[in-house]
Order: sequence, then C-alpha cells, then structure tokens
Amino acid sequence: METTTLLSNNVWMMLCTALVFFMHLGFSFLEIGLTRQKNTINILFKNVFIICVGLLLYCLAGFNLMYPGFAEGSSGFFAFAGFGLDSPRTATGALDLTYNEGYTYWTDFLFQGMFAATAATIVSGAVAERIKLGTFMIFTLIYVGLVYPIAGSWDWGGGWLEMRDTPFYDFAGSTLVHSVGGWAALVAVTLLGARIGKFNKDDGKPQVIQGHNIPLAAAGVLILWLGWFGFNGGSVLSADPELTSLVLVTTSLAAAAGGVSCFIISTIAYKNYDLTMFLNGILGGLVGITAGADQMSPTDAILIGVIAGGLIVAGVALVDRLKLDDPVGAIAVHLICGIWGTLAVGIFGNLAGMDQLVTQLIGIVSIGLFCVISAFVIIFTLKKTIGIRVSEEEEVEGLDLHEHGMDAYPDFRIDQH
Repeated sequence: METTTLLSNNVWMMLCTALVFFMHLGFSFLEIGLTRQKNTINILFKNVFIICVGLLLYCLAGFNLMYPGFAEGSSGFFAFAGFGLDSPRTATGALDLTYNEGYTYWTDFLFQGMFAATAATIVSGAVAERIKLGTFMIFTLIYVGLVYPIAGSWDWGGGWLEMRDTPFYDFAGSTLVHSVGGWAALVAVTLLGARIGKFNKDDGKPQVIQGHNIPLAAAGVLILWLGWFGFNGGSVLSADPELTSLVLVTTSLAAAAGGVSCFIISTIAYKNYDLTMFLNGILGGLVGITAGADQMSPTDAILIGVIAGGLIVAGVALVDRLKLDDPVGAIAVHLICGIWGTLAVGIFGNLAGMDQLVTQLIGIVSIGLFCVISAFVIIFTLKKTIGIRVSEEEEVEGLDLHEHGMDAYPDFRIDQH
C-alpha cells in the first residue's frame, strides 16, 4: 500500500477517534442537563469513570475478546486472543503497516476502545439520580469488560452472525453499540425502580421532573452530532473520499429529519414545542442511520430519520406507560431506534431484501437476549448482595452531597425536590 494512502487513512482514523472521544463530553452535558442540579457531580464522575476504565479494560482483554481471530471451523460464538496488546509484525520483526487495510493496529485499538465505553454511558443516563455509585462501577467493569466485546465479536469480530450466508450488517453499531447499551438500560431501570415523585401516588400518572440546565443538554446533543461524524465516518475504516462523504451526508440528514419529525409529532400530541423531544429526535435519527449509513441514499436517510423521530415520541410514552423511569430517554433513543436502524438495513438502501431483513432480525433477537440475560444476572446479583439503590434520604438530598461531599455550583444553589 502506498505510504500516502496509509498516512491519509491513519490520520483520518485518528481524527475520528478524537471525535468519538469528544462524544463523551456530549453525553455528560446531555445527562447533567436533563437531570437535577443536586446530582451533577455524580453523573460527571460516572462518565469520567466509564471512559478511563473502559479503555483499560479494552486494552487488557476487551479488544482481543472482540477481535479474537476465530479459527477456521469455529462456531463463532466465543474466542479469546490473549491478554494485552501486541502489534502485528512482519517476518523481519518490523511493524506490519498494512494492518487492517491501511491504518495501524494502535489506531484501530484506540478507535474501537472509544466505542466500548459508550455502552455503559447509555446506561448511566437511564439510571441517573438513584443508583449507588459503587454498584454502577462494578456493573461497568463486567458489562464493558465482557458483555460488550463478546456481543461485538459475533459480527465485527468475524463471528457467527458474520459467517451466515447472508451476513448480519451493522455498519457502525445501531445494535452492537447502541442496543447493547439500551438493553442493559431497560433491565437496570426495571430492577432499580422510578425516582421518588416520578409517578403520582394516587393515579400513577407520570410527573415531569425538570432538568436543571436545558442549554447544557442542547450543547450536549450538538456535540454528539459533531462526534457522530467520527463515529460513523470512522467506521468506513479508510479515508475514501466518496464513501466518507456519503456517510457524513446520510448521518446529518437522518439527524435533521429525526429532530424535525419528533418535534412536529410531539407538538401535535402534546400541544407545546418541547425542546427535549426535538433534541432526542436528533439523537434517534443518528442512532437509526448508524447501522446502514454507508448503504443509504439521501432520501433513504431522511425516511429513516423521520420514522426514528416518530419512534422517539412513541417510545417515551411507552416507557412512561410501563412505569419505567428513564430521565434522559436513553431507552427510546438507543434501544428502540437502534432496533429500527438495524431493521432499516433490510428495508432501504443497497442491501434491502427479505434475506437481509431476516438476518437483521436474527441479529437483533440474539444479541438482545444475550444482553438482557447478562445484564439481569449482573444487576440482580448486585441488588441481592450490596444493593443497587441509594436510600430515600440520599436521593432526596442529592447524590453529590452524600457520595461526593461537594456541590457542583457552590455559589448558585436552586432548591429542588
């Protein structure tokens, strides 16, 4: 491979890695903006913990669990290439610069490592304001260290979903990243229970618990949109000008269509212009296009975004109807739209067809079952041993005070209940 091609591919992949890293700031801003002031430090602590521990776990074992190099004749369900990182080399001992079609092993590890932490970040927002910090950290260690890379290996690592006659297709992770986090979020909020005051004691109707900084939430979503250029753009795995450009176009169109669709439908349904719905519609469109961003036309991308926006409105209502409490809408955005985006690969674009749609459905169900069972075993075990929920006093007074002994805004305090 020409040195110039290697250089351009590697530089592009490193830039995309930086953009995906930047997404963790977006997640942090979104989560603290949509929750109450008294839990700000707790949420920031969790997000910083996730990225630090996620990278370490991915280095020690996750990368080689996710890309184990399944042996010929393998079932493709589980393999492990060993602990730690070891760059491939040529027969002379020099670094193999043709690794992964033109970018280095180290760049590949770092780019994929940024994805790994995202699954736990999705859960962080859904369980905000009432989960024990220690419990969440233990969950993160197991879920990011084991569950995420094993699920990823089934497709991206060349496993059994990739081995099918019609291979499962998930370009950048509608299922392998977003739904993996979304399924765990669903299990977690079910076992954890709703925040105090979320549902009326008399009639069970959901009550609005206003986030303390909506401008910060809006900034978080715009940062995430920018970061998605790296999330999807980097998943091209090269600096190919035409394909990379197409991916950025379909990504942006789906995001815009998701936002507009969601705000129009929610305005008709609830008779107000809800900015939080608009923001989550954008995210729903981004998650929806992620599985097939390289396969879609601009029109396909817009249609996927429009449907994703409608699913956000329906998904948020469904979560409330089931008496589940998801402060940031993570289940609607990452799980429901992740499922939709994965199915859309078999409906729209270059891969559309019944065989592909069936394979997509098989992938969704199998990975969903694996994640639900794994998350349930982890969280239920923690619930029965060390507990998963803070006390009523800690929840009312705020986790910042009780778990961190500090205030995010010591000179500006809003009384919140």
